[in-house]
Amino acid sequence: MSGQIRNEAIDPITVEVIGSAFSSITEEMGEALVKASYSTNIKERRDCSTALFDIEGATLCQAEHIPMHLGSFIGIIPHIMKRHPRESMRPGDVFIGNDAYEGGGTHLPDIVLAEPIFHGGEMVAWAVNTAHHADFADRGHAHIYQEGIRIPPIRLYRSGELMRDVQELILLNCQVPRERLSDLRAQMAANRLGVERVRALCDKYGRDIVLAAGRALQDYAERKMRAGIRAIPDGVYRFRDRFDNPEMDGDMEFAVEITVAGDEMKLHFDSPPQVRAGINMVYTALLSTVYYVVKSIVDPTIPPNSGLARPLTVTATEGTVLNCVHPAAVNGRIAPCQRVVDLVHGALAPAVPDRVIAACSGVCASATFIGDAPDTGKLWVYLETIGGGAGARATKDGLDGVHVHMTNTSNLPVEALEVEYPLTILRYELVDGSGGRGRHRGGMGLRRIYRAEAPCRLRVDNSRIHSRPWGLSGGDAGAASAIRFSDGVAPFDHGAGALRTGEIVEIVTPGAGGYGPVAERTEEDRERDLREMRYAAE
Repeated sequence: MSGQIRNEAIDPITVEVIGSAFSSITEEMGEALVKASYSTNIKERRDCSTALFDIEGATLCQAEHIPMHLGSFIGIIPHIMKRHPRESMRPGDVFIGNDAYEGGGTHLPDIVLAEPIFHGGEMVAWAVNTAHHADFADRGHAHIYQEGIRIPPIRLYRSGELMRDVQELILLNCQVPRERLSDLRAQMAANRLGVERVRALCDKYGRDIVLAAGRALQDYAERKMRAGIRAIPDGVYRFRDRFDNPEMDGDMEFAVEITVAGDEMKLHFDSPPQVRAGINMVYTALLSTVYYVVKSIVDPTIPPNSGLARPLTVTATEGTVLNCVHPAAVNGRIAPCQRVVDLVHGALAPAVPDRVIAACSGVCASATFIGDAPDTGKLWVYLETIGGGAGARATKDGLDGVHVHMTNTSNLPVEALEVEYPLTILRYELVDGSGGRGRHRGGMGLRRIYRAEAPCRLRVDNSRIHSRPWGLSGGDAGAASAIRFSDGVAPFDHGAGALRTGEIVEIVTPGAGGYGPVAERTEEDRERDLREMRYAAE
């Protein structure tokens, strides 16, 4: 092979086959990571993602796991290349990183492992995955130094040999090191699987063909994105929304201005200056959010690679909540990310009303418990995120009790929680009436009531406490969220506090907005809903 194959010279069928292979490789990596992991957050909630990148750090394919994790992926390869010359890399090298400022990450619990893939002595791609390590609990969030260990991109393995001192340093700074070690091993297994699958693909089709197909797939994604943007009427579209969180007093305003001109789209975000709380987001987190939401509105069939980003320009003033700078705390960055998605939907609703949805729950509600196990005295950390309502669409009701947009994880089964932690779930149910009314109803939020079976500390992150998810085209707003405690519980300070044995906390997540006036709901709509309910039941 000459190594200079032109993209247009490749058989399009071969490009499609190789693209499907990339997709299946990342999905298989993800399944391996879930099945090999130890913590409930990964093996049950599937809070992890996998991807393949080309040697320059452009996305070849991301598995359909968690859109938020793209923010960690698109930053780490450039940081690795900046610190470690490519000629110094060898087969079996594995890099680890998580830092939001020096490691390409978006918050510290998402630890990324990246392994260069070699074929015939030449680097051809990267196998990358990230997993949310449920650790670093019971900490402050005034700045990033409080939020956990910061790991710049460094070698965890050198030519296949574990750097034990690096591993020991990381584990010493973790609260539950046994879980961290086991989950890191699962991440290693997932990447090794990706390495072998890409090598096999190069053996079958030839290295140059595979690399050229990767470039062709990115060009194809760009063409589809441009075609989709071109179908949106040119214009300037604006939207504003309120944001609140237990970490902060009061609320703040977020805004977006979207300019559509031909086949390009520019998005500019306004937000207040960054705050001494963990609700700031770095630029890569903003990028991953925008890439997800624009793709979902413009054309969900666009391949998930770097080509889709080429027609998009994303800006936000540095030093603000939506584009923070060092040393802002970022642990809860998912909360503003969720609201950014709603902003884009709200802005583009006048242009493409049939493609957008009403406001979803607008949050990734989470509860983090930490305490000493009654039987062993060892420290335990339990994190879960709780679904809410999904916004109604132009043709359908919103989904009930699901993770929306940037999270896409699962609600943890009650049995998995109670068998591993000193907690009991007293109630787990949909909140009747929490979805906004409309021609199509918004999704309902969830209620989970926990009882502490041993003393523990708790941190609750939520939003839409002071506002409600808005409806579209005359639809009603969804219900707000709530946090309630049993009598006698000491007041929580900005979402953090302690529970004694037998004390109870109730977390209610928001519903979602409805779509269209209630009066416009037809008999045909009701019959279709009944058919879908019967289908779902079967």
